[in-house]
Amino acid sequence: MSTPSTVYLVDASPYIFRAYFSIKGSMKAPDGQPVNAVYGFASFVLKMLTETELTHVAMAFDRSLNTSFRNEVYPPYKAQRELPPQELEKQLHACEAFVRALGIATYIDDRYEADDLIAGVLRGLPEASTDAVIVSSDKDLAQLVDGRVSLWDYARDIRYDEEKVVEKFGVRPTQIVDYLGLAGDAVDNIPGVKGVGAKTASSLLAHFDDLDALYADLDSVATVPVRGAKSLGAKLADQREQAFLSRQLATVASDKPAGVTLDDLAWSGADRARLEPLLENLGFERMANRVPRWLS
Repeated sequence: MSTPSTVYLVDASPYIFRAYFSIKGSMKAPDGQPVNAVYGFASFVLKMLTETELTHVAMAFDRSLNTSFRNEVYPPYKAQRELPPQELEKQLHACEAFVRALGIATYIDDRYEADDLIAGVLRGLPEASTDAVIVSSDKDLAQLVDGRVSLWDYARDIRYDEEKVVEKFGVRPTQIVDYLGLAGDAVDNIPGVKGVGAKTASSLLAHFDDLDALYADLDSVATVPVRGAKSLGAKLADQREQAFLSRQLATVASDKPAGVTLDDLAWSGADRARLEPLLENLGFERMANRVPRWLS
């Protein structure tokens, strides 16, 4: 059972998408609108609430699935992503409304991504007395893992602490942004350094603490035991600007939301007056029986 000092911070988008593609789109609300993503996402949230018996939780949503303030720095960021199917886009608001009706602290912003909002919530929590579990399958969030913060890939039931991050990526959590600066990230259209893959990036960061240390001593790159080490220094030098830009794009921003306290994240239960009418409109009346806690 979670203690009152453990906060669960959920990245909603991966679980909405997973629900949409895993449940047949023939599921309709009484008004004929598709609700397969809402149903799958709501089932995930209720299952997590029941299994973890949590006391503090927040849910972060992406307002846009392919744009953020990062496009102001690098317009191609996530530009390769197709817009979500119309049938899914219509359901995003209902997913957010469901979480709010459950009484869960909910964060969404026009410019910041869910990853950034999670980082912002973490920034405001008292370090000495609060542990946090980030619920997401997004590897970028591994950069936030430390002695008090873990990453939980809920669908695969894999939990990443600092040791597990090193085992998975070959770098420490604090080096994840440098790793992505070198290797890039095709999912987010972060370029990285052309010709440097994941293995080379982790090998370089085993010898250099971060990009700054690496670029301060490019002559030593030739001694790193990686394929093509002799020509790697020149390649890195030619793409220096791209490497640091990629690190910037991969780094979560933690300035929003501001001033979040532990009390803001306390979960007391679902609001019956808001949730039951919503479930009726969606055609999910029986789902109310799965709510583990109601406001008194």
